Amino acid sequence: MENFSALPLVVLSEKFAALPGIGMKTAQRLAYAVMEMPAEQAESFAQAILDAKHNVRECPVCHNLTEQNLCPICESTKRDASTICVVEGPKDITAIERTGEYHGVYHVLHGLISPLDGVTPEHLRISELLKRIQNGGVNELIMATNPSVEGEATAMYLSRICKPLGVKVTRLAFGLPVGGIIEYTDEITLFRALTNRSEM
Repeated sequence: MENFSALPLVVLSEKFAALPGIGMKTAQRLAYAVMEMPAEQAESFAQAILDAKHNVRECPVCHNLTEQNLCPICESTKRDASTICVVEGPKDITAIERTGEYHGVYHVLHGLISPLDGVTPEHLRISELLKRIQNGGVNELIMATNPSVEGEATAMYLSRICKPLGVKVTRLAFGLPVGGIIEYTDEITLFRALTNRSEM
């Protein structure tokens, strides 16, 4: 940012720029947009961030984000708990739920195995997934990680350690290119991917 900008504005821009997918130019625009807000709107914006940070936690079962003791999906008696869809992050659950065609439950890994980035299986919620399987009642795991190198590696790793536990492991039949992102995939493509999943 220009040297003549006020320091708090520079700091605010840097905070926005630290968010995923936000470059410095966009960060500066956001910082100036905040400055143009009425004081009470800016305070409300700041309070919303604090409320989310303080009141949203991981569901102890599936590790989705929730403000309740259990997330609504884990709490629902209408969901098929014998089928677990394994996803990278909470945003992927939102995308899959938009199809209206999946009625099982989820497990959020909160990342993908990536040795180059120093992310090993121990950094993910894999041990929690294994405990869910070992507790019984799970018949199928659907690997719904992104079709990237890391997503494929994570799916293969999970398949290798989960199959011996007696569960069927399937993979989404992706109708999108390698490098595609589930979060941005349309409902029809996701529906077909769920319907045409294959065993690993």
